[in-house]
Amino acid sequence: MHHIQTFQVLPSIPEHLGFLETLTRNIWWCWQRDALELLRRINPSLWAETQANPILFLTRVSQERLEELARDGSFRAHMERVQESFQAQVHEVAVGANTIAYFSMEFGLHESIPLYSGGLGVLAGDHLKAASDLTLPLVGVGLLYRQGYFSQFLDPDGWQQEAYPDTDLFAMPISRARNPQGQEVRVTVTGPGGDIHATVWQLVVGNVPLYLLDTNIRENPPDVREITARLYAGGGNRRLTQELVLGIGGMRALAALGIQPAVVHMNEGHSAFASLERLAQIMERASLDLKSALEIVPRTTVFTTHTPVAAGHDDFPVDIVQPCIKPFEARLGIGTRDIIAWGQAPAAPPESPLSMFILGKRMAAHCNGVSALHGAVARRMWSHLWNGLPENEVPITHITNGIHIATWVSNEIALLFERYLGPEWHLDIRNAGGGPPDRRDIRRGTLACP
Repeated sequence: MHHIQTFQVLPSIPEHLGFLETLTRNIWWCWQRDALELLRRINPSLWAETQANPILFLTRVSQERLEELARDGSFRAHMERVQESFQAQVHEVAVGANTIAYFSMEFGLHESIPLYSGGLGVLAGDHLKAASDLTLPLVGVGLLYRQGYFSQFLDPDGWQQEAYPDTDLFAMPISRARNPQGQEVRVTVTGPGGDIHATVWQLVVGNVPLYLLDTNIRENPPDVREITARLYAGGGNRRLTQELVLGIGGMRALAALGIQPAVVHMNEGHSAFASLERLAQIMERASLDLKSALEIVPRTTVFTTHTPVAAGHDDFPVDIVQPCIKPFEARLGIGTRDIIAWGQAPAAPPESPLSMFILGKRMAAHCNGVSALHGAVARRMWSHLWNGLPENEVPITHITNGIHIATWVSNEIALLFERYLGPEWHLDIRNAGGGPPDRRDIRRGTLACP
């Protein structure tokens, strides 16, 4: 049998342009106007043709054009300016005792990285970018989708159709996640049909690492390899296995990487299973009993709910969940029936489905909606979990979502801000300023805030 080998023929980046390879491997560039303009400047039409994917873009730039740019003093000065900003803003943030682990089913970072479908992902992506700007010790945990979310188009008869294009991993800024000993990280999770193996990738967002779990590996049978194929696709079993890999697998991946998060933020109920693995890890690491661990985990867990309709919250039949939870009996010291009850309403029948919202809320002392109105809706939706408690006292607060300004502000407004606030205006967004602007400051270009 003949073996087929695939070779990629890529242009050679001249030594003077070596920073371009560093730049494209960290998506810091996607919210830096000067860096975006640097890349677009290389070949504007090709930049648009490759949909602003810098890795794919550089593979298609001709060798002659690269050699020309290496001799172009203006381009090199521009690149050196971007490099100085990169070196000033991007550095390794210590991941230690104060690390925050941010779990989300999707991350909207840039259109060239298809790991999102809508608002939940965009919020998660903006959180990572803002954490990078603020140099917070935060790590993201998600899934690597080989086909991402579907693309929509109209057929000749005018009917809406969906296509699931395969993602070219060689055109994504990812690398294998490695433990402190330099070994590739793999984890195993118990699913409804047996073991699920996953490898772990790393994508760097400025100063923030995002770890992505991937089940498309040889150790898994074909149906298991498909678990991380598509975002929000398949029936209840597929969704359950995705959430087991995200929550339990995500916590095990962090442990393998030597990361013990002080705080876990669950962005929606998809990652609620993470609390079970975290309970077990804390009990094993600190030699604590379950009662003590149950004092620690909720106090150090934040749960954000997004969905204002009950049908949008996942729940799973007990008979399907039971074999996935059973391995925790020995680690937590209680029966599967008691563990599943954490995800059921008070006094609910034993056969009631396990609700990921209820499990997430039970394991998080801090729970919030995503606007004042949504907070009120969520308190009304879930008031039955606190029978007899006035609706306005239901322990679900709200935080009105913001945006990562540098990502969403237009070029025209960005130029205005740079003129009056300086080139690093987006790094000082917490400065609310005080009092009306002084006209003399505006003329001098030293205005502290608009």
